Amino acid sequence: MFVHIKSFGNRGTRPALNDIVTYELGVNNKGQPRAGNVAFAGDRAARQASARAGSGQLLMAVGFIVLLGIAVMAGLFPGLVLGVYLGISALTYLVYASDKSAARNERQRTPEKALHLLALAGGWPGAMLAQQLLRHKSTKASFRRAFWCTVIINCAILGWLASPSGNALLRSVLTWQ
Repeated sequence: MFVHIKSFGNRGTRPALNDIVTYELGVNNKGQPRAGNVAFAGDRAARQASARAGSGQLLMAVGFIVLLGIAVMAGLFPGLVLGVYLGISALTYLVYASDKSAARNERQRTPEKALHLLALAGGWPGAMLAQQLLRHKSTKASFRRAFWCTVIINCAILGWLASPSGNALLRSVLTWQ
């Protein structure tokens, strides 16, 4: 049975000879048999751990937006900052959804660099939601490492903007005409 590496749900682990897997029988565009939705047998513990991690990420994304909203209400940031995070997060979610659709339909994909730039620009909460709700870009180790770097850098910049000098710069830029 032919199976493409993209058919594995857990791409962090490469299949080896004599691995036992489960799959759904399908056909490719030429009508030839092909395995889809492939998973390693007995991978239940890993799936449960992944689901718990996903719940934490959903909570983190929503919690961040709530805390940012509180910071805006407290006057720490202008409302535009929250609006930018919400807007870029929504855009990032839509780009992830489009990329997931492209992956399923074998169309041209969104470059990973573009996904990381959106996350760095403040779209990481939307990316986290997409990764968990759409189950897209949630297992590839190299992508996840780079993604978490963008989250840390973005939060560090936001933290600096909360400092007196960063906040003064932010407010001066937003009132500049």
